[in-house]
Amino acid sequence: MAQQDDGSGRAPVVIVRPTTSVTSGVAVTQKLVGAAVAFGDILRRTFGPNGLDKMMYKTNGENAITNDGAKIVADLLVKHPAAKAFVQLAESQENACGDGVTGCLLFASELMKEAGRLLERGVHPLVLVEAYQDSIMQTLEILERYSMDDVGQNSLQSVAKTSMVGKSAEAGGDDLAELLVECMATIQASGRPVRAENIRMVKRGHDSLKETRLIKGVIIDKKFDSERTPKISEASKVLALTCPLTIQKTKRDAEVEIERPEQMVAFFDAEERLIQSKIDIIIDSGAGVVFTSKEVDDRIQHACNDIGILLVGMMEDDGIEDIAAATGASLINHLGDVSSDGLGSVQSALVDVSEREDGRSTRLIVEVGKNSGLVTIDVGGGQGAAVEEYVRAMYDALRSLESVIEHPATLLGGGAFHIAAALHLREWAESISGRQRLAVEGFARALETIPSTLALNAGEDQIDALLQLRAAHRNQSSRFGVCKDGSIGEIEDVLLSSFTISHALQAAVETTCGLLRVDQVISSRGD
Repeated sequence: MAQQDDGSGRAPVVIVRPTTSVTSGVAVTQKLVGAAVAFGDILRRTFGPNGLDKMMYKTNGENAITNDGAKIVADLLVKHPAAKAFVQLAESQENACGDGVTGCLLFASELMKEAGRLLERGVHPLVLVEAYQDSIMQTLEILERYSMDDVGQNSLQSVAKTSMVGKSAEAGGDDLAELLVECMATIQASGRPVRAENIRMVKRGHDSLKETRLIKGVIIDKKFDSERTPKISEASKVLALTCPLTIQKTKRDAEVEIERPEQMVAFFDAEERLIQSKIDIIIDSGAGVVFTSKEVDDRIQHACNDIGILLVGMMEDDGIEDIAAATGASLINHLGDVSSDGLGSVQSALVDVSEREDGRSTRLIVEVGKNSGLVTIDVGGGQGAAVEEYVRAMYDALRSLESVIEHPATLLGGGAFHIAAALHLREWAESISGRQRLAVEGFARALETIPSTLALNAGEDQIDALLQLRAAHRNQSSRFGVCKDGSIGEIEDVLLSSFTISHALQAAVETTCGLLRVDQVISSRGD
């Protein structure tokens, strides 16, 4: 970029590289709108119950098959600055709500497309920004009016099932939705925060999705000797340690001179007494199950096995923390600090043995019971991309449930709310004079992209579906939306989190307004 010659004969002043390109005016709008529309087109066919999957293939050979918007966006190598803004929008929606990413990006893409049309007709960007901000406030008022605050067991199951519809986990049906609701209910009953992060998922590696089960406790995937490992089949106390159960070595090398055999015997006797003292502390604690994140001396391991105490060592830090959270045990850093107050409890701890293609597999299933502070979903299925998609879909459903439990309000799905809000905005636009009215009407059309995309992916004509939907809302009921088969009908058991929809709309408008304020694109790459 150079300062232009003012006619005085002075040379222009160069302030950036010659390879730098500067785009201004209408060309900026075309760049930003083009990137936004392209981003929306990538995700459009994945939206809704009839959305199709994308196969993501990386240069390192990894591949994934998914229609999860957050996963697709995360794996894209995005270069365009406007597209990067959409990537950040997807991350914001995923972090805040865990679901609704695809709908959020589609709405933002459509807002940019509508803005592009109006900017080409000479509407000032700040007029669009102001109109969009006014429109979102009106939309949020409609959202609050249409939200249902009565969130019971059936509503929660509908939210979980709706979140999984269109994904491979949909095959789990009502049973899987009920299992996910039970997960959240168990965490809630324990008194811990109702968060999806308190739910673990373990891939079993065999069976099918239908065999997915809930473990009110944790699963420890390690090698166990199923014959020697004690079977804990009744209620027992749990001791969780973060210290080694061995004789600690000195930090400095030292030599001990032994002159007589009696000294060697005394040396070994002292070592045995130290080992026995550790065993006595474990026995006196009354714990039937002991976990530690450090190593365990073989003599202590064998002694505990002989007296029926289950001792598991060399656990990962995350694993021992999960045990403490699930059982209610306190993490003890020194064996001398063991007390009855720091013990947790379990109902059972049994080794599960299964045969796989790669050999025999063992894992310890620790059942804590209804008061468990952490639960585990034992996901049935193989080890490929399919089970990864199951896990992603169930996690999205759990985040939706978390959102509804924290913010108890739901909305009807199928685009019912979006068409109701669009109709309201059109009526409101009649009272506005000036060019802002055009932007409000464009906002209403952007809202309608949600039901129109649902109809498109079901194989129906978008225009016909929108016309029928508008007529149904005006003449019959605001409960009408796009059904799974693409027809227009009354929506009953398809529920969405109001908080998720609200956040998606606000985040999309915020990103769009930020892009609309751009009047120049400066690229040091020259593209």
